[in-house]
Amino acid sequence: MHWQSLPPLSALRAFAALAETGSFTRAGEALNVSHAAVSQQVRALEERLGVLLVVRGGARGRLTPEGEGLAQALAGAFAGIAQAVEELTGADGRPLYVTTTSAFAANWLMPRLSEFRHLHPGVELMLNPTSQLVALEPGGVDVAIRFGKGNWRGLDVELLVPTSMVLVGAVSLLADRTIREPRDILGLPWLQELGTSEMSNWLRDRGVIAPRKDSVIHLPGHLVLEGVRNGDGVSLASRVVVERELASGRVVALFEDVEPGTGYYIVTRPGVMRRSVKTFVAWLRRQAPDP
Repeated sequence: MHWQSLPPLSALRAFAALAETGSFTRAGEALNVSHAAVSQQVRALEERLGVLLVVRGGARGRLTPEGEGLAQALAGAFAGIAQAVEELTGADGRPLYVTTTSAFAANWLMPRLSEFRHLHPGVELMLNPTSQLVALEPGGVDVAIRFGKGNWRGLDVELLVPTSMVLVGAVSLLADRTIREPRDILGLPWLQELGTSEMSNWLRDRGVIAPRKDSVIHLPGHLVLEGVRNGDGVSLASRVVVERELASGRVVALFEDVEPGTGYYIVTRPGVMRRSVKTFVAWLRRQAPDP
């Protein structure tokens, strides 16, 4: 199809914004127009193509299969245009926005970041350590480093650090206690990352219903490990985060869950990456342990 026979760019932009945001209202806000204007542009595009792209319902718009196909094509096309403009002008706009858990940030990423800053002093980096699963939206988070099995639909994922989950405690806390099965930890104080219920979930998955605990201390993730070291309680952690403590002998693993494919993943949006994002992801790959 020749470019002169394409639908108007304004209509394609309106539909792409709707596909990205899932809402006529948010699409209008992104384009600085009214939601009615977005709806009108999308309807004009449907009439031009002779295909229904959106199933309308209130302020939201669910894409039809034809709409999904066009949305994917437009996402790649607009990202490619933006990348070409950035490369021509040398502009890379906003800071590189990275999110991961605070424990992983403090114990794995931060000790390595000085190398990245030395190699790439021109990249402005914004790191958001949080236990929340932050959405990767255009203009927002560029790279997430997430723990799991890599099953985040609609996103590009790449295993960075394979690791297991371990339940750990300080030797000074455990003293002469015998811990043979999960229910044996009920009498110990727990340390848990703010905003999570991972200790109770871990026990429930093993058939142990934990009673209400008065001895649970909720902490930011990067402080949980400090509490474990001090003997303030037991906690769950990824092995890669507590490797040094385990090697020192001051902290021991009481239980370990080893599942293939589990670890920290590099997670990005599909499509063309900004220059700074490509630079950071390439650097992360070089930090990965040898297979």
